Amino acid sequence: MKRAIATFFWVGYLKPAPGTWGSLAALPFVWVFHALGGPLLFAAVTLVICFVGLWAITGMVADHDSEDPSEIVIDEVVGMWIAMLPISIGAWWAGASILALYPGWIAAFLLFRLFDIWKPSLVGRADRRGDPLGVLLDDVWAGIFAGVVTLALAALSHLVLMA
Repeated sequence: MKRAIATFFWVGYLKPAPGTWGSLAALPFVWVFHALGGPLLFAAVTLVICFVGLWAITGMVADHDSEDPSEIVIDEVVGMWIAMLPISIGAWWAGASILALYPGWIAAFLLFRLFDIWKPSLVGRADRRGDPLGVLLDDVWAGIFAGVVTLALAALSHLVLMA
């Protein structure tokens, strides 16, 4: 069960770039959870999966030679969902379909992958922890950074369109 969760049901074994595959696999669930209960349910599920993911990561790392095996992608799922939370909130607030905010989906995905690979600031610090919490936290921070920048780009876009 830990392996299934940590690899997001074996998506983490896709090559090349399992982190990108994990991030992509996370996206349909954004729509599902948003459609079922809006941003509140989406945020709650994200929080639960943080803890379940940490449990799975801890178990999988204990059985592995590496401190951050590439097939572990539940951390990318959590980070991607965090990056998408402002889009869920924006769609709910505007009374729009979350799918209508597709530029935000694209920006959040690209920015999340950028911050996850680049590892600036707190993302890199978390990654250097070398423990299961660090495996998860670097993607949490990358998701927060991506969400904030996506929100800033949306605000800028709306200011330009309204001018």
